[in-house]
Amino acid sequence: MRPYGPELRTSDGPEDVRDPPTISIEAFARTALTQGQSIPNTWPQEYPGIPGGDFSPQWQNYFEVKYPLPNITVPLTRSFAGNIPVNRAGHPNNTLFFWGFERRNGSLTPPANDSNDDPWVIWLQGGPGSSGMLGFTEENGPLRIQPDFTFTANNFSWNTLADTFWIDQPVGTGWSTADSTGYVANEDQTSEDFLGFLSNLVKVFPSLATRPLYLIGESYAGTYIPYITKHMFSSSNPPVKLRKIAIGDGSLGSLATIRELPTLNIIETYPQLINYDPDVFNYFKEQEHLCGFDINLTYPQTGGNFPTLLIPPPTAQSAVGESLLLESELRYSGLSWKERIAKKYYERQAQGSDVLERRCQKREEWKRDLSRRANGTIDPFYGCNLFTEMVDYASNFSFPWTNGGFDVYDIPDGTNPEPPSDARPFFNDNRTRSAIHAPTSKNWASSFSYPFGNVHNRSAGLPSNQHGDPSVEPVAFLSELATNATANNVSIVFYSGNDDAQVQHRGTEVIIQNFTFGGIQGFIKRPSTAWFDDDGNFAGIVHQERNLTYILFTGAGHLVPEWKPAAALVFLREFVLGNNQTGLVLNDTTVVGGDNSSLANDVLPGGTLLYYGSATTAGKFTVAAATLASWESFIATATIAPGSQLHSSGGMSLQP
Repeated sequence: MRPYGPELRTSDGPEDVRDPPTISIEAFARTALTQGQSIPNTWPQEYPGIPGGDFSPQWQNYFEVKYPLPNITVPLTRSFAGNIPVNRAGHPNNTLFFWGFERRNGSLTPPANDSNDDPWVIWLQGGPGSSGMLGFTEENGPLRIQPDFTFTANNFSWNTLADTFWIDQPVGTGWSTADSTGYVANEDQTSEDFLGFLSNLVKVFPSLATRPLYLIGESYAGTYIPYITKHMFSSSNPPVKLRKIAIGDGSLGSLATIRELPTLNIIETYPQLINYDPDVFNYFKEQEHLCGFDINLTYPQTGGNFPTLLIPPPTAQSAVGESLLLESELRYSGLSWKERIAKKYYERQAQGSDVLERRCQKREEWKRDLSRRANGTIDPFYGCNLFTEMVDYASNFSFPWTNGGFDVYDIPDGTNPEPPSDARPFFNDNRTRSAIHAPTSKNWASSFSYPFGNVHNRSAGLPSNQHGDPSVEPVAFLSELATNATANNVSIVFYSGNDDAQVQHRGTEVIIQNFTFGGIQGFIKRPSTAWFDDDGNFAGIVHQERNLTYILFTGAGHLVPEWKPAAALVFLREFVLGNNQTGLVLNDTTVVGGDNSSLANDVLPGGTLLYYGSATTAGKFTVAAATLASWESFIATATIAPGSQLHSSGGMSLQP
């Protein structure tokens, strides 16, 4: 029996493999909001030479990437690519796409009798609905996409340290396929699909079944990976030998925890967002307290688990409320965050030459409004949507974000438009498609709005998160997962980029202090140990306790390996694949590498270098020293010291 079946190929034929016509963001949004979105029906492609029967090492020859990749001239190690079914009953065309690169030629296909305990890595993207090929081309793969759509070699590719697989998942994402009724309904189904895929992958590469697996991903992979790990622990015969999981800027908790709660921390990291204005800071500080977002983290954590954290909506009819409603609708329209921001501020780009003068006038009006409007209560115009209010303020009044270029993934980047990094021309070239055995039933896209339960339905009040996923956030079972991880000799790593606003590090730190590992809730000591890259440069903060490692990268955004590729490779070598003990707490008192009092704060200050202009006229500027000195003097008294009981209210949701 062939692993692929034609049973569900119900469309008239393959879609046109050329790129679809480009439409404006506004037109796309109108179409998405008024007509809804169809659920694609796709299937894998059988190329010449496909073996018969079940998966086996004979398939290695079929999956090997043998044909030249268009316009790629850099040397690459041997690689294998294609679609493998997930073994879900009734859905034979549900597959996951992989592209695996060897560390050295032959390392994925050792002799059958060769004892091999070399590590191997799987990389998962987030979204939900983002392709693993996004990480492959922009972050930690052997090829790096350039603004002119060409590729250069990435000397910091993760396959320089271990055999590495970049995977599109869940089914239907990127080059992965799914029939129109086969999209995952929840994370339990995601996990079962993934284990089914792995059971077939190790038939093709038998050594992977016994070699230690390092499962790594970012963003919404912070939801995928804990669920996948939980299902591996529940399996009587897991297909692989999991050794460590690592999650970057991960969606481990509720939207309130990972987006709204860290807003003031984001502002303190980059005060230019509010023009270093004490009045505006005090306003956001008050709103943080009223919304219960000023969680008091203690080391060790005391007082039990945090109570539920909610996001009260606006209570007043206003343009702000309508803007929030539009943002909610756009979030479910299939547009990326950057496209939503571009749409939201599109009209602002067309304003006349007097826009600066009018903004200066409006800034003072808004300042007065911010300081007087709420009057000791939650702002009726924004509710507790503090993140949205921060973005609105920066985009209206704070250079360089006033041109609509607020990059939620990389705060100091105010360029608009940004340099393009679009791999679609490469992946949708039929020469590439044929070389990597990609489907012809679909075109590749870096991201799309994932239809959980086969529908795009995320209306308010439904039992699902903002992405339509009905699964409970991983924080609800992290304590159990940590216990099982220790029992199964599996270590856990959480890491964050300090320039990320999408899933800022403060939310991750709150989550760490809200679950139990090694018999104790949270870290017993505050993270404050420096770590360094291979050139001796300060790379951030590292802390390790009781089988859990936490790392904060300085100067990196949401996609850590994109902004800090060299440091990310050191991180992989030392703290994921390796056993570097820097930051490890010994005997509850001593820390390997020592404590640094200047790092023992809730905020790691961001850089003073900011970027403006466009892809073709990009510039940069540094905040004036006098401005910094004045702000530091103000913030020293404005920020309540860690441990103050004034920061004791609030909590996080343990429910979806």
